[in-house]
Amino acid sequence: MKNKKNVFSLAAIAALMVLAGCASKPDSYYTLASAVPAAEAAPSTLGTAAPLYIELAPVAVPERLARPQMVVGRPSGSVQVDVLEQHRWAASFENELQDALASGIAARLGALDVTKGGRQSSQPVWRIAVQVRRFDAVDGGRVDAGFSWTLRRSDEPRTVVCQLDAGEAVAGGIDAVAQGAQRVTAAAAAAIARSVNAARANPAATACPA
Repeated sequence: MKNKKNVFSLAAIAALMVLAGCASKPDSYYTLASAVPAAEAAPSTLGTAAPLYIELAPVAVPERLARPQMVVGRPSGSVQVDVLEQHRWAASFENELQDALASGIAARLGALDVTKGGRQSSQPVWRIAVQVRRFDAVDGGRVDAGFSWTLRRSDEPRTVVCQLDAGEAVAGGIDAVAQGAQRVTAAAAAAIARSVNAARANPAATACPA
């Protein structure tokens, strides 16, 4: 009988240790959105004679990234990646990226993001479609990404084609990786906003300036 009690006690202790281990490691959630520096923000165009509207299509990302879990590469050129169950974006990566880009672009243009509605059909809108060619993160290494996008104003036939490669060195730790990803996303939003302004200034342009 004593042996059975000891077995039950050990099992209970083991279960408590597992529960304690789980309780000590809560999931961490991260966002790609960041505040736009005052020097980069534009006054709102709403209420002016030429209000500006943008519409961002769902962002196309590599299949391996289309998940809420962070995907982090291993250092030293390893072909393996880690899908971090306890370190997640606040939404699935492609949705988090779309929201972060849309808000960052709109703030830099003084535009209204009407991706989810909010404009009359007679009002022209700049339609933006973004494709992520790569978005590679290595803990204690770098976050490197490649973006391609097209711009088209709804009342014009032309399409403007652009691309950007951006990278950031990051310190060790997943928080640092997330901050690096934020900075890369902000760089993409800034580049897209500049491309919209360039297309507005040059109605004949069909590609971003080199």
